[in-house]
Order: sequence, then structure tokens, then C-alpha cells
Amino acid sequence: MAIEIVATGRYLPARRVTNDDLAKTMDTSDEWIRSHTGIGSRHIAADDEATSDLAYKAALDALKSLNPENPEAEAASLDLIVVATGSPDYYGFPSVACIIQDKLKAENAGAFDIQAACTGFVYALDAASSMLMNGDRKRALVVGADILTRITNWDDRATAVLFGDAAGAVILERTDAPSRGIGKRGLIRSILRAQGSGAQELKCARGGTRAPFKKGEVIDQPIHIYMNGRAVYNFAVKAFTDIMEQLLEAEGLTMNDIKKVVPHQANERIIQAAAKRMNIPEDKFFMNIERYANTSGATIPVALDEYARTGDLEKGDIIMMVGFGGGLTYGGCLVVW
Repeated sequence: MAIEIVATGRYLPARRVTNDDLAKTMDTSDEWIRSHTGIGSRHIAADDEATSDLAYKAALDALKSLNPENPEAEAASLDLIVVATGSPDYYGFPSVACIIQDKLKAENAGAFDIQAACTGFVYALDAASSMLMNGDRKRALVVGADILTRITNWDDRATAVLFGDAAGAVILERTDAPSRGIGKRGLIRSILRAQGSGAQELKCARGGTRAPFKKGEVIDQPIHIYMNGRAVYNFAVKAFTDIMEQLLEAEGLTMNDIKKVVPHQANERIIQAAAKRMNIPEDKFFMNIERYANTSGATIPVALDEYARTGDLEKGDIIMMVGFGGGLTYGGCLVVW
């Protein structure tokens, strides 16, 4: 049996903020942001939009690929909903997956969230595909969704320019195609890794059980993302190349066998460094960071949906997806389209 991606979708909030817009309120410029990150603009969620709203709309977009006239009807066929997010509607419960399960009226679907930061979508794909391989489950919705601009420190230009909001989704289905040997299809290899010793390099320091807000405390600083840029950059480049090399070795492939790499869109310089280290042309990577910035768990599925709709991706093509982020986590997978 194979676990195939049968549909993709995405949602970007309506509000688009360019680098020039940011330069009006902080000490930065379009030239500085582009030269350091490759980012030109980002989308920011409306005040009344929560992560589940973005996730739901991305899910509908994916379901629409299966049934353009009535996408909601396809939700009844879902056996599982997995959402990768580091910015849930509520800290604790209900999960984003449970919220969109209710909105989709997918009454027979199990639903849960995964928190693995920017690598979350790769983790979620692995979890969902593994669960489809067992029991009677046949179809799963996997979503990567984040609204990191709510926890961005807009007074810190080193991090404020990096993030945007988005959601991307895929529908996985267990099919009769082989997952090994001649004619293999679907998700053929997944590698997940973590480096917990680097957890303090990228985190939100307040608001959890380690440092909860206390009654009577005057809160003059909201929850913000802290990042040690240099440490995270060094980790990301090594993690990126290590995972790519491990995936290729595990399947006996070379980069010539890979149609396209769909990476986490964190920083264009990270991709460039990894490409140089592995002697791979940059056009081997599908990049959209210039338009959307770093949308955390949403970057890979949003990029995958964009790439799938270009017409360049054909049946039998092998693509690689690679993620890295807070935790520190990293991982990747190979998919035969």
C-alpha cells in the first residue's frame, strides 16, 4: 500500500505588508531585509482571525481540489485530521485540529495537533501516514498553520521582519499502489530528528508552565519569540544538509533523481548556503519566501501547493521536503508524486 498526496491547498490572509511598509515604523529598509533574508513581503492575519480560521480555509482549498462544487462533502471521508502549529487558538485545549474537525463536520475523524515548530508539517505527515498504514483509516487531512506575527516583537528588527501568517494543507490517501519497488508511489521515506540541547536558542520565554504569568503581576512585555540568529543559522544549514544526505543515502538516490526540493522557507541565505555546501543549483529548490516570509509550520505545505499548481510536477516525480526549527527540530521526507 502507498500513502499518496491526492490534493493540496493553501490560505494567505488578505493583509499584505511589504518591507517598505515596515520601514515606516522601524529602523530598516527593503534593501536590508532582502539582502539579509530574501523576504520582500508577508501576509498578516486580521485581528479577528485565529490559527484555526486559516487552517480551515486551507483545508477547504485542498478539499475543493477533490470536489470543486461541494468541498465540504469530502470532509465526511476524512478519518484523521492532524494540524502542525506552534500558535494554537488556545494554549491547552481544544486543539486546532478539533476546532476545524467541528467546522468541517468531519464527525468520524480523529483530530490532534503536533508541536514541532517549523518542522511540524514534516512530523505531521509522518504521523498521519503511519496511522493510515494501520487499521481501517484511509484518508487524512494534514495542515500546517501558524500566526507567528501575534508573538513577534515588532521592536526587534532582527526578528520582526522574518515572519508572516499562513496555512497550507494536503489530503493523504491510502491507495493500492506499491510503496516499494517498481512503480512505487507516495511517501516513501521520512526522517525525523531533534537537538534538544539547542532549545534555548529559539523560544518563547513566558506564558508556559516554566514561567507562567501570576496574579497581580504587571505585564509590560507580551509573549515574544526570542532567537539567537547566529546559532539558529548554523544549526539550520547543517541540519538541512544532513537530512538531505541521509534521505538520499537511505533510498540509494542522488540529487539528479530529485525533481525539486520544497524546503522550509526560513531565510534565503540558509538555502543558498546549503545549496553551495552540497553543490546543488539554487533552482533545484522551490522558493516563495520573497512573497510570504517565514510562516513556520505553513511554509512547506504552502510552497508544495504553489509548486503543484505550476504544472511542472508530474506523476512519478520525486520531491524532497525538508524542515528545521525550534526545539530544535529538523526532518525531511521523500514523496513520489
